[in-house]
Amino acid sequence: MNEVEPEGSGTAARTLARLALLCLAGVVTAVVAAGQWLLLLLGLVGLALAGAGIWWALAHRGVARLCGALLAVAAPVAVLVLYAVSGLWPFAATALGLWAAALACARSALRRLRTPRGMHSHPVRPPRRPVLIMNPLSGGGKVAEHGLVEQAEALGARVILLDVDDSPDPAALARQAVAEGADLLGVAGGDGTQALVAAVAAEHDVPFVVLAAGTRNHFAMDLGLDRDDPASGLKALSHGVEIRVDLGDVAARPFVNTVSFGTYAEIVQRPEYREAKASTTLDLLPDLLAGEVGAQLTATADGRRLEAPHALLVSNNPYVQAGPMGGGRRSHLDGGRLGVISLRIEGPAQAAELALRGERASGITSSTSRRVVVEADEETIPVAVDGEALLLPQPVVCTVRPKALRVRVPRNRPGAPYTAPSVDWRRVVRLALKRTSFPAVKNQEQSDA
Repeated sequence: MNEVEPEGSGTAARTLARLALLCLAGVVTAVVAAGQWLLLLLGLVGLALAGAGIWWALAHRGVARLCGALLAVAAPVAVLVLYAVSGLWPFAATALGLWAAALACARSALRRLRTPRGMHSHPVRPPRRPVLIMNPLSGGGKVAEHGLVEQAEALGARVILLDVDDSPDPAALARQAVAEGADLLGVAGGDGTQALVAAVAAEHDVPFVVLAAGTRNHFAMDLGLDRDDPASGLKALSHGVEIRVDLGDVAARPFVNTVSFGTYAEIVQRPEYREAKASTTLDLLPDLLAGEVGAQLTATADGRRLEAPHALLVSNNPYVQAGPMGGGRRSHLDGGRLGVISLRIEGPAQAAELALRGERASGITSSTSRRVVVEADEETIPVAVDGEALLLPQPVVCTVRPKALRVRVPRNRPGAPYTAPSVDWRRVVRLALKRTSFPAVKNQEQSDA
């Protein structure tokens, strides 16, 4: 990850790292004072049993599922009851509080020491013939709710409303708009629609505007836009700056966020999923996790082979935190690399490890790559591209086009929310013991504005 070190952050980071270690020492002291090591360690056992119970509940049906759900609830409750009746709850509460404080200090130390760099931006003149494509149903009707059509037209933009009953092709509409002289393309809609129009903008080297009118708006979030106020994105037309970001490709189809393979992609293919997400997921997961249905996958990322993942997530630039669903956010969108997260859990033991170790569990691998090839034992592979369910012929190839897309954003915008880095205690210890001063380097978005 490309990072910079903020001015004056070294001393603060070192102090926080030392506080984190002091809190850890407090945890050990609380455990020693309790005098019941095994009893306190039962907390970890309870967490592991809860993870195993969740696995049984997801990977089985009938009585096994019921028993797994009961175990997932009963294990932590039993630990709490044991602490209460044994009189150890003050020590346990103290240890838990100090552990939480240690994690908070460690994350803050790593954050202050090295924070993600900003993306280079430069000021631009307002477009003369902007065209915005809007989906009136996206996000539950955000286009009408926020008056996007009227506000865009007041700024001189031409608005094309998608006729969702007529299976519109946003890419074809965007190409026609460029042929008619559009010097900027924009989308008020979901990430899938934005990706299709963004590919046309990249192809013709015209700037692209994002209006956060979708349901989740992950792309808008990582661009630093205000997802609660889609209309604020229109300021890019009058007071905008331009940045260049990467664009992902999967089987020659563009994506701005993620491509999912495996269990999630299999589940969203089902027609009943939209109406009954939870029940459809619970019904399909046992067979998918056991490998009895669905495509058996093999992925290769820059020569590294990933065998039979249950879930595989390929993202346009890596996420800050690894996770089976790509939790967190992307610190930048112009690194020229794909993020690759693979998840495979083969039984309750690995599920327990996942509960204890999180993203560092052996069942999760996280890396970056410029090219990912996914193969299967079937002719077609279920894929979810920016949330849209597709069936693609294998092998499916994912690549990234570095800085292919010119994105115009408001000069003043909230910025992307911060996701705390994963705690690497070895780094925290080295930081706490380091005595040399840190060089002062400015940390701000690179801008010519």
